[in-house]
This record gives sequence, C-alpha cells and structure tokens, in this order.
Amino acid sequence: MDLSNEELLDKAFKLGQKYEKKCTGCAQTVVAAIFDTLDIWDESVFKASSGLADGLGLTGDGACGALVGASMVLSYLFGRDRAHFSDIMAPMKSYSLVKKLHDLYIEQYGTCRCYDVQKKLMGRTYNLWDQKEMQEAFQSGMLEHCSKVVGTTAKLAIELILNEKINLDQYRMSSKKS
Repeated sequence: MDLSNEELLDKAFKLGQKYEKKCTGCAQTVVAAIFDTLDIWDESVFKASSGLADGLGLTGDGACGALVGASMVLSYLFGRDRAHFSDIMAPMKSYSLVKKLHDLYIEQYGTCRCYDVQKKLMGRTYNLWDQKEMQEAFQSGMLEHCSKVVGTTAKLAIELILNEKINLDQYRMSSKKS
C-alpha cells in the first residue's frame, strides 16, 4: 500500500529519530531515514556519509551532519552525473534544492553550524572526542535533541523530494540494500 505524502513525512521524522537514538551519526542516520522512507538505497552514499557526524568528524565545527547528509541525498537524486561534468549548469537543480533545505534548516535552528545548534538546544557545546564530555552530552539529553534534528531534517528533505515528483523506480531497481 502506498503511503500519502503526510504519512511519508511522518515516517521520515520517526525513522530519523529512531536511527539517531539507536545508531547515532547524524549524517548517516538522516541518509538511512530518507532512503528507507522512499524505499531506495545506495550503499556508497550511505557509507560516504559516515564521517560527517557532529559537524564533520565529531568536531562540532562544521555544518550539522543531518543537514549535510540530507544534502547528499538531494544531490544523489538531482545532481550532476559524470557524463555532464563539464556542463556548469547541470548541478543547478541540486544547488537549488540544497539551498532550499539550508534555508528551511536555518528558519528552524537559526544556524547550520553544529556547535551553535548544540548551544541553542542544550545550552552548551560538547567535545565528543573527550570521554568525560561525551558522557555529559549523553546525560544531558543530546541523543534526544539530535534525534529531533535528524527527524526534522529528514522530513524537510522528503518534502522537497516529493515536491519534485521524481520517479524513484530507477533507484529502487538498481540499488537495494544488501
């Protein structure tokens, strides 16, 4: 049975929350939530998002991993392929959708830098390379906060994808989970 758009948005949010709480790694968990919501999969995209959590490599100093991971999926679905690499206009669709996602994310959180989002949601930042601070982060409810960010970002990305009315069959047939 096909899900309505509202059901897909709800599914994306719930999967994003669930995966972040269980597996962590905001970039990878948002990719999994979006892919599973759409019933598509690409192991290379999923794997490539692995090191992008907590503002890139657990540094907190880069863009939110959920935003980056969702941007990767938008680029995967709407981006320039190698055959059109020299066409400077070919990536414009992905640029446009990633910008829309960025702008929606900024409306929601006021910033896209991981440390700044942490400070806004939890009142402080955490160095996840320090064992003591990682413990404090988990005790402070970081997983709860970050899981909502992942869920929200997955939902925003799904909404943008659905608005494009893309045929996802080619992604379903060619790249199932192993």
